[in-house]
Amino acid sequence: MNKIILGLISLTILSCGSTPEVHQVDAAAAANASKGYSVSNEPAESITTSAAPSPNAVTFKKNVSASAIKKHIEFLASDALAGRKTGTEGIDEAANYIIKEFQQAGVKPYFTSYRDKFDAKGLDGYNVVGMLEGTDNELKNEFIVIGAHYDHIGTADAVGGDTIANGANDNASGTSAVIELAKYFAKSKTNKRSIIFALFSAEEMGLLGSAHLAERLKTTNINPYVMFNIEMIGVPMIDKDYSLYLTGYEQSNMAQKFNAYAGAKVMGFLPQAKQYNLFKRSDNYAFYEQFKIPAQTVSTFDFTNFDHYHKVGDEAAAMNFEHVANIVNQLIPGVEGMANSASQEIIWNE
Repeated sequence: MNKIILGLISLTILSCGSTPEVHQVDAAAAANASKGYSVSNEPAESITTSAAPSPNAVTFKKNVSASAIKKHIEFLASDALAGRKTGTEGIDEAANYIIKEFQQAGVKPYFTSYRDKFDAKGLDGYNVVGMLEGTDNELKNEFIVIGAHYDHIGTADAVGGDTIANGANDNASGTSAVIELAKYFAKSKTNKRSIIFALFSAEEMGLLGSAHLAERLKTTNINPYVMFNIEMIGVPMIDKDYSLYLTGYEQSNMAQKFNAYAGAKVMGFLPQAKQYNLFKRSDNYAFYEQFKIPAQTVSTFDFTNFDHYHKVGDEAAAMNFEHVANIVNQLIPGVEGMANSASQEIIWNE
């Protein structure tokens, strides 16, 4: 894991899959990169966002509730799961929970089983992979992949006798979003293209789960169109005019198309994401490597708004459940746009 030192605060870059290497960062420059925008964090029955302060705000339907998000995160980040380390009983319980949610929603396994087994440095790793078939006879042969990792590191340095690294933000928050997106589309059936919902294990061991799944899918006849990964969305960004940032922002037109589908500036550009090449540091990257498609990660961790990365303080109580629900509700129309466009409008800029 690459670490960034901002002033007196040590922050860790999003991906958990690389060798530690410390970079000294200009704290003032990093802080200035986060300024100059305005955003409201007030909860509401309907979610309103705008690309800039203006009367042309967009109201999103509240398809996903904060209570549903709270339920997922509180279970996944509970002490009973002991930090969801790959190869432990805790992550097995997390997989069972996700599978049950998929089953109840009517999301089918993509393979013969929901569990996609792989070797994680001598341990048994299991991705959880579900699928909803598209409603269009032709477009259903094209796939959108929506992913998040559901594992965490198990334990961390003790604070007040607590050693469990619960991983609420990292990445029970992203996992809860994938679950709720799967449930929404299973019910609404508003996807002409097929959608794969993938929850990855062993991300913390070096992006192993996503690498395995991308490689396995490459051996099939799958025709993936686009992939986006959801990572650390548990708390809002500070002073931004968009809801979450997109890694590899300038390398595709995903943000522009997604925002056009949503009718609002949902995805934006975070300078630090480019500075530290976060595009290559999360579970999206394996899908780019294997398929050379637009495959990118969205997040709200902006290097100023969360101090508990890989620490015992990453607890469910630190999460903003209303915010996470708002994010999922803002993602829905963008995903619908990707799933239903007549042609593959999102392209990679080579």
